[in-house]
Amino acid sequence: MKVLLINGSPKAKGCTYTALCEVAGELEKENIETEIFQIGNKPISGCIGCGGCYKSGEGKCVFSDDIVNIALEKAKEADGFIFGSPVHYAAPSGSITSFLDRFFYAGNCFAHKPGAAVVSCRRGGAASAFDQLNKYFTISNMPVVSSQYWNMVHGNTPEEVKQDLEGMQTMRMLGKNMAWLLKSIDAGKKAGISLPESEPRVATNFIR
Repeated sequence: MKVLLINGSPKAKGCTYTALCEVAGELEKENIETEIFQIGNKPISGCIGCGGCYKSGEGKCVFSDDIVNIALEKAKEADGFIFGSPVHYAAPSGSITSFLDRFFYAGNCFAHKPGAAVVSCRRGGAASAFDQLNKYFTISNMPVVSSQYWNMVHGNTPEEVKQDLEGMQTMRMLGKNMAWLLKSIDAGKKAGISLPESEPRVATNFIR
């Protein structure tokens, strides 16, 4: 089993990375493979709603000049996902928002795989950023993994984040809960429990 952790910070080894490493440590103790994928600090195009990803049927975005399609290839091999972001203006970073809009719109490999969000902030805005990230899971048939508190850490530097003892404990419990759910899903499959049967999608427009 493998969990793909997406670092949505422009800083490769900053506060968000520190939180994700704490989660990854617990997953690895449970013999679950992890990979932290950093989206970098180069521009990431936003989704333009062209529908090209659906028309191709390949699970790829038509924009191929950034890292979204690279991450989508990794996503196909993952059993669970954790998306981390710093808090910018009480919201996830602009880069990870653009990334996730295309990642989820083009990708077709997320249903029934557990997902979790992690946010890192100096002081405020964590709850609204956390809420926004969770929306991607709850529209994609993904079980949402929680912890004993909302998945957030506080601090202005990695060293300060490590001093947030409650936040670090929350990250460790998130890793334990993700591992437990992944193993439970795997045990269910081995016991012959099939995934829920999907229905043909119905789209209702409220203005006719």
